[in-house]
Amino acid sequence: MAYFPAFLKFDDKSILIVGGGYVALEKLEHLLNFSSNITLIARDFSDKVKALIDENSLTYFKKDYQIGDAKGFDIVIAAIDDFSLQESIYFETRDYNNTLCNCVDLQKYCDFIFPAYIKKGDLTVAISTSGSSPAFAKNFKEYLKNLIPSSVEDFLKEVKALRTTMPKGRERMEFLDKKAKDYIKSWSKDS
Repeated sequence: MAYFPAFLKFDDKSILIVGGGYVALEKLEHLLNFSSNITLIARDFSDKVKALIDENSLTYFKKDYQIGDAKGFDIVIAAIDDFSLQESIYFETRDYNNTLCNCVDLQKYCDFIFPAYIKKGDLTVAISTSGSSPAFAKNFKEYLKNLIPSSVEDFLKEVKALRTTMPKGRERMEFLDKKAKDYIKSWSKDS
């Protein structure tokens, strides 16, 4: 079955990453674009992970994961090489209501997956192959990134302001739809 594409609001979500190596770093870098309510647990942290922890004042525990450490977290990412521990963490999170779990490289133990994504201001474009080919998603992201002009951030700020000042209704909807179409059409002229 495919994953449902959704954008989650992280304002009130607590996140736990179990792991301190390269894969944990990759997940941490992605998550920091959307939240800083992140706790990490690992026996050791790479220099890059530790630098991000310090830079973002994140909570961390330098220790082995123990049963119960995931309790109270909304999102748990098991980014460790020990697949049996990942599986154990996944089944532990089943006991906690509403906890979403992602076990890196064990798709059957993932409530969600990390898509490749592009973020430019308020624009976020997510790309997923439902785990079939993360390499394709990553390379397709680079292709799409080159198609999006840097002016998109300014355009989105402008239309966001217009949406707050114009009265709701058909006229606003048609105006903003035409503005978006014209802006996108202008991309081919800029090339």
